[in-house]
Amino acid sequence: MSSEFRLKKLRGSGGYVMATVTDEQQTKGNLGGPDLFLAPIGRLDAERITKYFCNTCEKEFEGPPKIEFENPNEEVAENLILAERGQYICSSCNASIAEYRNFKKEDESGEVGRAKPLDIHPPQSTLEPTPVSEPIPETVSESIPETVPEPIPETTPQPETVSSSSPATVTSLEGKQVFDENANKIGTAKQVGIDSAQSMVLVITKADDTEDTIPWNNIKKIGEIILLGNPSKEAQLGCPNCGFENKAGSKFCEECGTKI
Repeated sequence: MSSEFRLKKLRGSGGYVMATVTDEQQTKGNLGGPDLFLAPIGRLDAERITKYFCNTCEKEFEGPPKIEFENPNEEVAENLILAERGQYICSSCNASIAEYRNFKKEDESGEVGRAKPLDIHPPQSTLEPTPVSEPIPETVSESIPETVPEPIPETTPQPETVSSSSPATVTSLEGKQVFDENANKIGTAKQVGIDSAQSMVLVITKADDTEDTIPWNNIKKIGEIILLGNPSKEAQLGCPNCGFENKAGSKFCEECGTKI
């Protein structure tokens, strides 16, 4: 594969950068559409970034944004280590232009880019079952009205501290970025869970620090990022000029610059 550098537009959740990248980096940044994205590529050398655009400032700046990163080297899934996480930050307003995560395998012979749950069964509760009501004494007359409450069956105790609307924790995938099918970032993976219908879900933390759940069958691909195949159209804004679907809250189209 050619190592020749080419000037490309690389999109992020809060803007874009113009940078020279290799063919290999272009392949990483291609998520199946016409655009290239910065998150899968990771950290670029600052001198290879010629300029950037900040959605918050609604302005283009010459030169690179600030690049901040750390190396936690923590295990986030089976055979998957979070080696580095960082973000590109606007030098003017400190808004995030793009975030990225770099992962590595503990076992190089294992399958590339797979993050599999370690346990798909909800943890067993150690709580005592709900006390069973005392049965009606045998000496009670058969003429007792039918409204007398029946004893609670011993075979169906309900742990008092488990909410039917909250997913049970299965395993942590903290740190993986979640994108919809148009490569718009919708949040960061927190954990895998089981919902009230006993179906697997992915729990994510959105940009406003609130939590949401994604049905497991909506996940199209798990690799360095999590790509969904059934995004919520409510989280997108179609451009009236070119039809490009922008992320919620966008004031200008990220494709043609038309005001939305």
